[in-house]
Amino acid sequence: MSDDVLVVGGREFRSRLILGTGKYPSHELMRAAHEAANVDMVTVAVRRVDLTGRSGPSLLDFIDRKRVALLPNTAGCYTTEDALRAARLGREALGTEFVKLEVLGDEKTLLPDVVATLEATRELVREGFKVMVYTSDDPIVAAKLADLGAAAVMPAGSPIGSGLGVLNPVNLRLILEALRVPVILDAGVGTASDVTLAMELGVDGILLNTGVALAKDPVRMARAMAAACCAGHDAFHSGRIIKRLHGSASSPLEGHFAEPPRRGGA
Repeated sequence: MSDDVLVVGGREFRSRLILGTGKYPSHELMRAAHEAANVDMVTVAVRRVDLTGRSGPSLLDFIDRKRVALLPNTAGCYTTEDALRAARLGREALGTEFVKLEVLGDEKTLLPDVVATLEATRELVREGFKVMVYTSDDPIVAAKLADLGAAAVMPAGSPIGSGLGVLNPVNLRLILEALRVPVILDAGVGTASDVTLAMELGVDGILLNTGVALAKDPVRMARAMAAACCAGHDAFHSGRIIKRLHGSASSPLEGHFAEPPRRGGA
């Protein structure tokens, strides 16, 4: 999506956008959305997918695994023990050390249980996992997760599936200032402008699902999200102009263009 790449856990990814695999009207539409966004990593909820293939065709059959990396996700886990079990199952079934760790606090808000998240991160890192961890927008918690060895820290922009965008850009900036591991915005994205805003703040990537899967046209929205991700990343690294209270003429006031051009020999 730009000249540089996203590096997580020692692995390079061309795209800074990661999409999910749930909630799509069909597996065919999911595949088309992934292709439209040109992603090279997608999440798979270990607890919600038949990883054995015994029940017939699954969403895994609609992912080009030669081109797209799978990121097992512990979505739906509410205890440290359940999250560890799901992560180990994902590693065994999908053959990857990467895991997107979620340990939720309750079913209503879907906000993380930060204590359980810290416990699970510590253990998974000890077991050799490359942990990409969903967390709150608390800079202190984010720093503790990085100190534990998380491969990427993934603060929520707003509650999962809410579509509210980035509600606390100040905390996000504090996290970016403090951490040296990749920071990937996770949760709450509703439309392309949310992606651009987050990338312009300096995050390293975006993970989203609902904003694409439940859009009226998921394929077109996926394409918009990818373009927004690239635009925001380029804008951040381009160095924006300083905000000013008053206007500043965009054309020079002196020199060759100071006078309007004359026409007709007058």
